[in-house]
Amino acid sequence: MPTFGAGIWHFATYKDRYATDGYGPPVGLLEQIDRAGAVGELSVVDLNWPFVGFDGSLDDVKAALAKNDLKAIAITPEIYTRDFVKGSFTNPDPAVRKKAIALMHDATEVALELGCSYVKLWPGQDGWDYPFQVNYHDIWQLALDGLKELCSAHPEINYVIEYKPREPRVKIIFPSVARTLLGIERIGLPNLGILLDFGHSLYGQETPADAAQLAIDHGRLFAIDVNDNMRGWDDDMVVGSVHLVETFEFFHTLRRNNWDGVWQLDQFPFREDSVQAAKQAIRFLKAVHRALDVLDDDALAAAQAAHDALAAQRLVQNALLTSMAGLEEA
Repeated sequence: MPTFGAGIWHFATYKDRYATDGYGPPVGLLEQIDRAGAVGELSVVDLNWPFVGFDGSLDDVKAALAKNDLKAIAITPEIYTRDFVKGSFTNPDPAVRKKAIALMHDATEVALELGCSYVKLWPGQDGWDYPFQVNYHDIWQLALDGLKELCSAHPEINYVIEYKPREPRVKIIFPSVARTLLGIERIGLPNLGILLDFGHSLYGQETPADAAQLAIDHGRLFAIDVNDNMRGWDDDMVVGSVHLVETFEFFHTLRRNNWDGVWQLDQFPFREDSVQAAKQAIRFLKAVHRALDVLDDDALAAAQAAHDALAAQRLVQNALLTSMAGLEEA
């Protein structure tokens, strides 16, 4: 089986602009880790930095992870909060840019202390909202310069960019796999890659399997997050709840290219039990894994060579749908 992971926020309490007091009582960091451990089949978690609302020590976090048989795979610095409403890498104020880079350096030190595989960068506030608001050349150069400075300072660890078309900015500076790859190739450092969020790719009107293949072909697919949505917003629903076939195609692309990274959940179960939402997601991902084992790859290759959509769909349906049967007893 693959290694399964989750963003620790999966087990937090969520707010939106309607339920401003949250969809449940606050859940502290150590309790979030305990909930992740209660899933039973998670091996790694992605942790936000700073540990907001947590007054314990890093040793306390290490102990909580060890108690739940978990490891930290990544640290995600919060470079998208109110301090950075006009951007982190691209903020017009040099002092704010310096503060953002310092936060990312601190996050890197925490990641190294915890033995993480990478630091995840989601520059959600870097971009623009209106025509004529920014000089596109200048902010692109600021983003590349900041990334190069950061990655050059820490060659011993990987960094990943999680691209997204919009939200919170109307336009985020890294909106697609192609533009993100363009920036990474311009920077030219081996420790900078992509985290491909399946839902962001859907929301951006990409074909996630195609996006994954493009990132793999450039040697830059360092990590993935999986979830689902209705394609009109980044809903972060339970993986496999809407786009079963496209999810299967995504993982088939990873298998075909011998990509063996963590299958990581990035879900926001606002109204659902967070532990059960993770368990259901893993149940589906196990079915995907089984289906990949039974899929007739030779017949699929022949169908694809002929661009025979119906033959390919029959093969996929036979493998995927039959692999769901009996999974509760597996």
